[in-house]
Amino acid sequence: MRSHYCGVLNSSHVGTEVTLTGWVHRRRDHGGVIFLDVRDRTGIVQVVYDPDTVESFATAERVRSEFVLLMKGRVRPRPAGTVNPDMATGEVEVLGSTLTILNGSATPPFQLDEHSSAGEDVRLRYRYLDLRRPEMQEKLHLRARTASLVRRYLEDNGYWDVETPTLSKTTPEGARDYLVPSRTHPGHFFALPQSPQIYKQLLMMSGIDRYYQIARCYRDEDLRHDRQPEFTQIDIEASFVEASDIMGLAEGLLKRLFSELLGVELPAFPVLSWEDAMRDYGSDRPDLRNPLKLVDVADLMRDVDFKVFQGPANDAAGRVVALRAPRGAELSRKVIDDFTQFVGRYGAKGLAYIKVNRMADGMAGLQSPIIKFLPEAVVMSVLSRTGAQDGDVVFFGADKRGVVNDAMGALRNELASTLGLLGETWAPCWVVDFPMFAQGKDGTIAAEHHPFTRPNATPEDVLAKPLAVKANAYDVVLNGYELGGGSLRIHDASMQAAVFEVLKMGQEARAKFGFLLDALSFGCPPHGGIAFGLDRIVMLMTGAASIRDVIAFPKTQTAADPMMAAPSEVDEHQLRELHLRVRREN
Repeated sequence: MRSHYCGVLNSSHVGTEVTLTGWVHRRRDHGGVIFLDVRDRTGIVQVVYDPDTVESFATAERVRSEFVLLMKGRVRPRPAGTVNPDMATGEVEVLGSTLTILNGSATPPFQLDEHSSAGEDVRLRYRYLDLRRPEMQEKLHLRARTASLVRRYLEDNGYWDVETPTLSKTTPEGARDYLVPSRTHPGHFFALPQSPQIYKQLLMMSGIDRYYQIARCYRDEDLRHDRQPEFTQIDIEASFVEASDIMGLAEGLLKRLFSELLGVELPAFPVLSWEDAMRDYGSDRPDLRNPLKLVDVADLMRDVDFKVFQGPANDAAGRVVALRAPRGAELSRKVIDDFTQFVGRYGAKGLAYIKVNRMADGMAGLQSPIIKFLPEAVVMSVLSRTGAQDGDVVFFGADKRGVVNDAMGALRNELASTLGLLGETWAPCWVVDFPMFAQGKDGTIAAEHHPFTRPNATPEDVLAKPLAVKANAYDVVLNGYELGGGSLRIHDASMQAAVFEVLKMGQEARAKFGFLLDALSFGCPPHGGIAFGLDRIVMLMTGAASIRDVIAFPKTQTAADPMMAAPSEVDEHQLRELHLRVRREN
C-alpha cells in the first residue's frame, strides 16, 4: 500500500511522489491549510493539505488523532523558517494530493507522545495504544536489535540455538514455580521453567558442546521494578571450559552490544571477591560509579558504653560500620531524618551520625546526638579511619551483619544520588568466590545459587565444612544491577550427591533428580555457563525506569495483566477436566 515509511523521508526525496500510511499523531488547521503529523514505527512526517485539492481537503477536515490514513503526495522542502531540527524529517514535508481514511479512532484515553502524563495502570490497560508512542517503539526496536546481535555474536563463536521444554518438572531455583495441571495424568503437575538450567547441562552431557537460547522463564515471586513473573533470559552453556572462558565470552558480548547499539565503549571489568564486595559496599551487586565505601569500626567499639554499638561489635554475627558522606554537613535535619526512615525499610532500628563542622576544634567541632556516649579517642579514630574532613557527615550502622549490609549498602547509593557523587556513566564489574551455601535463621542450609554449581572443594570438604566452601560462580554487574550470573557446574556424580546430602534432600534427590545423577555417570564433560536477563540489559541501555517499559506486554507489580484481565477464573468444566477443585478463602 505504501512506497515509503514516514520516518525515512529527507531532502534527498525532494520532488519524489510518495504513498504513505500511518496514524495521525497531531492535526493542525492554520488559516485554511491543514497540517497532519503522520506517524509510523520509523518516525513522523508532516503532510500538508490545502483547499486546491477539494476532495482531499474535505477529508482532512474530518481527520482526528489516531485515524489510520493512506496518503499520496509530493515531497518538498519546508518553507524558510519552518525547518524543525528536532525531527529526522524536519527539512521536508509532503504536499498531499489524495487522502483516504482507512479507519477512524475513538478519542484515546491519554496523549500518545512524550508529554503523556498517564499513570502506568492506564497505560497497561490500553497497552496497544501505549506501544504506539515513539518512545515505546524505540525501546522495543532496541530490544529487537539486541536479541539479533546476541544471536549473531554467539553463533559466530560456535554456539547452537537449541530449544528446551517449557513444560517441565519443579526444581529448586530459589523461587516458587508456576504449576500447570496435567489433564492426562490426574493429580500431577508440570512446572514452567525458572531457567533451562538442567536441560542445558543435559545438552552438555549429550555432546552439543556449545549451546545458547533466548529463553522464556517464569518465577512466582514478589515483584520489583526490575522483576517480572515471566522474563527473557539469554542462556549460554559450554563444555570443556574454565570460568575465565565464560567470563571472557560474556564480557565480549556486553562490550559488543554497547559498542554497536549505543556507540559506548565499556571500560574494564574489575573482578571483586564476594567478601570484598560485601565488606566495602554491603552488596554483591555494587554500583562502582559510587566512590563511597563502608568502613568497619567494630574493633573500636567493643569496649564503649554505648550498647547500640557495643552489642554488635562483640557479636560474631554482628557488624558495625561507618560511612563518610562528603559535604554531608549541607544536609538538613529533615533529610537526615528521611535517611533514618529509609534505612528502616531494610530492618535498621536507627541511623546514628556525626557531623564534622571543624576538625581542628576536636570534640567541640563535632555535632551529634551520640558523641556524649563515646570516648574522644574512639571518635577521633573513627574520623581518621574514614578520612572525614570539615563539612562531612559520618553515618553509622550497627546490627546483625545482614541488616547492616542491606541498610548501609542502600544508604550508600542513596547518599551518592543525593550528593551528586556518581561518576562514570557505565561501571561494570565481576563478583566471584560466592559462598556455596547459606544458613537460614532456622539453621537449615540452602544453596546460595543453585545445587548444580560446582564447589571449589572436594566432596569430603563439602560434607565436613559446607559453610566454608566457596562456589565456582561469577556474576556480572553494571551500575548496581546484576545483568547475569553463572558458574561452573558439577560434572561428577559423587560431588552432586554430596551437595544433595548437605541440603538434606535424602530420597528426594533420587526422586527429583535421578535422571541427572544417572546422566552424570555416563561420561559428563566439565562444563559451565551464564545467563543474562535480556529485559534488564535493555532497561539499562534505554535508561528506562522499569523493565515493564521494555517488555511489550508486561504484568503489573501484582503479577496481573489489566489489558487481558488475567489471571481470570475458569469454568467448572475446565476444572473437572483437570481433576481440580478451587478452594475459596472466606
